[in-house]
Amino acid sequence: MNRAQDKTLMPIQILEPETDLERQLLSDQRMLEGLDWGKPRFGHPEGKVLFHIREVLDNIDRIPTYPEQRQKLRLAALVHDTFKYQEAIFPSPRSWEQNHAHLARKFLSEFVDDESLLRLVEHHDEAYYVWRSLFLEQYQARGKERLKQFKNLFQDQMQEYYLFFKCDTRTGDKNQAPLVWFESSMEGINLIPL
Repeated sequence: MNRAQDKTLMPIQILEPETDLERQLLSDQRMLEGLDWGKPRFGHPEGKVLFHIREVLDNIDRIPTYPEQRQKLRLAALVHDTFKYQEAIFPSPRSWEQNHAHLARKFLSEFVDDESLLRLVEHHDEAYYVWRSLFLEQYQARGKERLKQFKNLFQDQMQEYYLFFKCDTRTGDKNQAPLVWFESSMEGINLIPL
């Protein structure tokens, strides 16, 4: 049994914080509540957000990064899905302000002011949404517009976005088609094995 499967360990033991900021985040009650949320479901057979984050952190450990980039990816991993427990899923129309990624950005902004990190957290699922519009829903005009906005948003940060997207997508039993599409069509990224 590995760390991510040992249900008797505390979140701080499973996620193994490396910095004072990571320890501070993992001592916040809002984080702890979010880490404990979730049941096994498609894409996330591991159940609790805590175990998904451990998988993302393990993936970050397997890719080539420089220290500052690795720390940024780790911070994004720690918070990116942690606020799913607060997400309002069924209001109509759906409110972006209640999306888990927006809530995660808002939380993290209490601790850091790095705009590129906050943008990564807030839009970590955007490549999936673009792929979904283009290929699942077949909304070509909307998908192309969303892709254009995505490229503008991450034009100076595309490699970093790619690294996080890959580390997040290569977990659980997530559909790999969005990652395959991203790697085959996105300009300006250096592909990495994982």
